[in-house]
Amino acid sequence: MSLTKMSLTKRFLGFFLALFMVSLVGCASSPGKEGTGEYVDDAVITTKVKAAIFNEANLKSSEINVETYKGVVQLSGFVSNATSASRATELARGVKGVQSVRNDLRLKQ
Repeated sequence: MSLTKMSLTKRFLGFFLALFMVSLVGCASSPGKEGTGEYVDDAVITTKVKAAIFNEANLKSSEINVETYKGVVQLSGFVSNATSASRATELARGVKGVQSVRNDLRLKQ
C-alpha cells in the first residue's frame, strides 16, 4: 500500500470515527430531557401496559390513559370502582421495565 493510500484511509477512518462519536453524544440524555433510547424504552413500556389493560376483561382500556417517563408509568382517567383502579396498577407494575406506577385514576360518580 502506498503512503498516500494509507494516509487517505486513515483520514476516512478518523472521519467516520469522529462522526460516530458525535452521533453517540447527540443521543445522550441530559438531566432534563430523555435520550433516544430512553424515549423508545418508554414507548415500549407504554404499549405493553396498554396491551395488558386492554386484555383485562374487567377494565375499559378506552377510559384509562397511560404515559411513561423514564420508566415511571402514570395512569389517569376514570374507572367504575376501586378494584379496577388497583387491578390497572397491578398490571402496570407487572410490565418489565416499569420502575414505579403513579395511579391518578378517578372513580366515576
